Amino acid sequence: MVSVTDLTRHEFNTTFARRPPTGPFRALTEDQRHSWSENGYFLVEDAFDAEALARTIAAIDPFEAALEAFLGQQKNGTLFIARAGEITFTTQLAARSPAVRDFVTAPVFQDICHDILGPDVRLYWDMAVYKKPGTAKPFPWHQDNGYSFVEPQEYITSWIALSDATEDNGCPWVLPGYHKYGTLAHKLTPLGFVCIDEQPKEAIPVPAKAGTIIVMSSLLPHATGSNLTTDIRKSFIAQFVAEGAHTKKRNEQGAIVETPCNANWQLPVLAGGQAVKS
Repeated sequence: MVSVTDLTRHEFNTTFARRPPTGPFRALTEDQRHSWSENGYFLVEDAFDAEALARTIAAIDPFEAALEAFLGQQKNGTLFIARAGEITFTTQLAARSPAVRDFVTAPVFQDICHDILGPDVRLYWDMAVYKKPGTAKPFPWHQDNGYSFVEPQEYITSWIALSDATEDNGCPWVLPGYHKYGTLAHKLTPLGFVCIDEQPKEAIPVPAKAGTIIVMSSLLPHATGSNLTTDIRKSFIAQFVAEGAHTKKRNEQGAIVETPCNANWQLPVLAGGQAVKS
């Protein structure tokens, strides 16, 4: 069984203190707010209908197909953690596709961001993740803030099921409550960054019907399982940070470098609580 005492915190995680949302709230229910605070995630079911999903998938698929073809030309069919014929990560689509930009700035995301992060919010990262049929390797246990350390450490990861996500095709698994300890130390493996080596006994699966948003803390340890079905498991990840957030890392000389999260693809979503027109 995993215990936080067995885990090492990230070197920059020295003064972490959570700030639960205080309102006023536009959309989050009391149950959702409680689950966010205590478990580190909650679900928004039926957030998108079949038409919206089909429109978004149609916009994503050509970019993903191009990436798959590119991976097939690489040594061993891999690039970082993407693997040809197994799993693709098609990134920064909101900046490249108006349909995807409309998807990730939809009112449902505006309201979630407002209620958790406040009135001024940016898109931090977005990507489609397609797990291909017969992919036996899971995506390992990690926190999203373990990939690139962001301050404030807690932001929003929205994991959207574009197709049904089940235990058979690789739905997310989460470790409720472990978001309370801040960012953990991660190590890089061929499958991705890892903060927990083995499947924790406290882990639970979070299956999600197409159109569901799993709203997770960036500090919630999570993983996804194997896809042992004959269909592609399609998902989309949209991450949001409060305006003023910045990444923090060490350069080759060991000095700490901080970079504002305001690149041209990190689109503003809310300003003063109002939607930012793209």
